[in-house]
Amino acid sequence: MSRSYYSFFTAARALLATKRLDSSKHSGVIALFNQHFVKSGEVRKDASKFLERAKLYREQADYGDFFVVSVQEAEAQIQSAEEFIKEIEAAIRKLVIE
Repeated sequence: MSRSYYSFFTAARALLATKRLDSSKHSGVIALFNQHFVKSGEVRKDASKFLERAKLYREQADYGDFFVVSVQEAEAQIQSAEEFIKEIEAAIRKLVIE
């Protein structure tokens, strides 16, 4: 869960970099992502939900004493990460072409 979250996080930061934006905090990256790309419609609202859910899972997996992840949950998280990355790649391509 932790590693998959960082794929979301890094992809979001890559997209933010196209506008020279970044934050030292995870919550800041998510807020900037939502403000500059989700609210503008450049990225679907679902992408934001995937990112926020991944952050929650990462925190539970890293810091929760009794958090257990099933194989199905891990596979679903990886699938979400793949979808999120595709969405971000498409947004970056669109920005580069324009």
